[in-house]
Amino acid sequence: MQRYFIDTPRSEIGSSIKAAGDDFHHMIKVMRMREGDSIIWVTSDGEEALCTLAEPGQHDADCHVSEWVTENKELPVHVTIACGLPKGDKLDLIIQKGTELGARMFIPFNAARSVVKLDDKKSKKKAERWQKIAKEAAEQSYRNRIPSVKNPVSLKELVQISKEYDVKIAAYEESAKKGEKSSFSKALEQLSAGQSLLVATGPEGGFTLEEIDFLQEQGFITAGFGPRILRTETAPLYALAAVSYHFELMR
Repeated sequence: MQRYFIDTPRSEIGSSIKAAGDDFHHMIKVMRMREGDSIIWVTSDGEEALCTLAEPGQHDADCHVSEWVTENKELPVHVTIACGLPKGDKLDLIIQKGTELGARMFIPFNAARSVVKLDDKKSKKKAERWQKIAKEAAEQSYRNRIPSVKNPVSLKELVQISKEYDVKIAAYEESAKKGEKSSFSKALEQLSAGQSLLVATGPEGGFTLEEIDFLQEQGFITAGFGPRILRTETAPLYALAAVSYHFELMR
């Protein structure tokens, strides 16, 4: 069943929800929905309303709430993925697949080895595109929430943000090369449901030694993600899959 998000909490929803803008266009022009079709609307606080589409107008349509059918599909821990800005459209892929895997937030950052450098204007435009990708992926994967995507920050700004997290990890390929296998697992053992995890991954070429030293000084745990060296677009997805296995499939 098709799902859409509305930027309104359940407490402010009455007997119907109005579809307009891009969502209305998608319902009528793309999905070819008609009066009587069923839709799920997800509120800003993660509640799900099963609705029935009324007769569409020219620019909008009412969706009458039939019942509330909320089922929580979010990861038990809040995972933020901080990505060193990669080349091309790799971050699009990370955000799309990372949303499917349960990430709560994405923070791109300018790393020493980032080839891409974005000014404020380009950053804002990119962030709007990334947020749209996250919204569409959240709808497709039946999420209760849309992950937020921040404008790119510097490594120092990322460290300031990281102080809000219970556990923070930096993926380091040199740790993997040396056969380190337990740091990531031990870090997950420190977490309980409802707590927060920040996973930082580097761009192509990974983190520099200076960056790793700086992150360790700021409380980051350096960890290898298995014995193989992962691409910049693979490492965040590996981390999210491991978190899901640890907190959802093993419980």
